[in-house]
Amino acid sequence: MTASVASVEHTDKHPAPRQPITPGMRMWDQVGLITFSLTAGSAFLLQTMEPTISAVVDEHSTFRTDPMGRAMRSLAAVMTWTYGGDEAVAEADRLRHMHATLNTVDEHGKRHSALASGPWAWVLHTGTFAFTEGSKYFTTAELTYAEKELYYQEVVQLQRMFSVAPKEIPATYAEFEAFFADTVENHLVATDTARDYLKTIRHVGAPKSLPKPLLPLWKLAASPLGRMQYFCTVGTTPEPARRKLGLTWTAEDERKLRRLGWVIARVTPLLPERIRYFPIAYEARKLERDRARLRKVLDLRPM
Repeated sequence: MTASVASVEHTDKHPAPRQPITPGMRMWDQVGLITFSLTAGSAFLLQTMEPTISAVVDEHSTFRTDPMGRAMRSLAAVMTWTYGGDEAVAEADRLRHMHATLNTVDEHGKRHSALASGPWAWVLHTGTFAFTEGSKYFTTAELTYAEKELYYQEVVQLQRMFSVAPKEIPATYAEFEAFFADTVENHLVATDTARDYLKTIRHVGAPKSLPKPLLPLWKLAASPLGRMQYFCTVGTTPEPARRKLGLTWTAEDERKLRRLGWVIARVTPLLPERIRYFPIAYEARKLERDRARLRKVLDLRPM
């Protein structure tokens, strides 16, 4: 890579505090929306184009054999570290512990570790890109640059919670943009892992627990969802990454994605909150409202 990363201030003597995401933050309001899944695919695709992540995923991930299970576990982890409160910090530690043993050696004899500082940070960096890209296509108002900066500072808080090395954290959104573009152009590569991932989302395999008589029904229901997920994943992936993978994206494809996003952005807010948000996010938001009502009653009690 050629771009440098100007990291946030952090010293071993005075480490930045590890704090969970809290109500009122943009991540709390928007990460739990079901539309999150529409750009999660491009985030994972970009991860599998990073050589170390690709090598580790290729050997240890179940995305080929149990794509639904892997997707649900990943989604639950994201919702937990966003809405779990104190449990979010524990979830970050659990994930670091789980990845500590995920090491492999590639066909060239190079050793790869899931917790290498750059790849570990890249996972969260792809999430930042996916979130801002989601606001471009699947919301009624794309984030302004100032809003992206405020959101990015929440991401920095999340990165600290995951013990990302300070040298891997750009200090501002502008620095993140430059770093991200340089990484996509000059570091990511077309991998078999990335190509296999695209195949799995286009033809979604049934959950292992699904009874065999229901397989035809699954295929009928999953086929259009798989096509849409593949379409949204390719469309929200940066052009340099598409080029490396040999993926085509035409002006007409872009117009179709814009039209699809316009509809989704206007239908989603009309859905009941229980449907609009993933279960963990919904329950966390409901619990926070209950706590707020209790605080109000306590404030009004006779003294």
